[in-house]
Amino acid sequence: MNITGQTGPNSQRNPRPASPADTAFGCPRDSLDNRFVYTVISPRARGLSVGVNMNQDKRCNFDCVYCEVNRSEPSRESRLDVPVMIAEVGRTLELIRSGGLRERPCYRNAPPELLELRHVTLSGDGEPTLCPNFVEAVEAVVHLRARGRFPFFKLVLITNAGGFDRADVAQGLSLFTPRDEIWAKLEAGTQEYMNRVNRPDCPLEKILANILFVARRRPVVIQSLFPSIGGEAPPASEIEAYVQRLRELKEAGAQIPLVQIYSATRPTERSECGHLPLRTLSHIAQRVREVSGLKAEVF
Repeated sequence: MNITGQTGPNSQRNPRPASPADTAFGCPRDSLDNRFVYTVISPRARGLSVGVNMNQDKRCNFDCVYCEVNRSEPSRESRLDVPVMIAEVGRTLELIRSGGLRERPCYRNAPPELLELRHVTLSGDGEPTLCPNFVEAVEAVVHLRARGRFPFFKLVLITNAGGFDRADVAQGLSLFTPRDEIWAKLEAGTQEYMNRVNRPDCPLEKILANILFVARRRPVVIQSLFPSIGGEAPPASEIEAYVQRLRELKEAGAQIPLVQIYSATRPTERSECGHLPLRTLSHIAQRVREVSGLKAEVF
């Protein structure tokens, strides 16, 4: 699963040093010399996000055409080391609280409101719920928060929803408070288009059923990335099928407070993928509102 320098992680194949000319939103994720934890200013977070890369092994059950992760390169880590990760989260939160983050090149000129912590995300260079110690990681972050060393922060899981029907994932999600959030991927209305864009190991029907299962119990934000492929936008028929799937989820009882519409923004492994114009994304968001009645925003 790919989550770009928006809110979740994506590996940059050739990271470059930040320069004074960089803007906060233009910077890639900042690892702060950590192994698992990074910071990024995210449009969808509307500010600063602390990310936990749950998948240094790059394991994923999707193979999205727009993914930035280079899986031909060897992984730096084979497993999430939870004690190391939680120590890195603590140090990063302290750096933010003390104002030390502003001393880093990417953030020196950022408006103060963009350096306010919005949330801590569980994401990855793959699908975070495939992390073998997913429950242990959630428990550790929740415990750190409960100790009260830092102001309360929201926890966000960014996922493709393929694991919602697994017992360990349900156990991890049971630790989320009502203020925490789940952001789930849905980027197709038909199996044919899903196979073309997401190339999953499971059918669209399972993803829809999993989203509905969780969203009947707690709100789920839908993330929908629509790339151009070979210079072409998604077919109009596909967008209509997609908005119908959202409508069906809502009518079946899914709590969906927001649909995030966006496009590929960083270099991908496949050169045929590109960014859709704002006009196209705005039209998709408009159709979401008109057909499903759900709130939709373009990022």
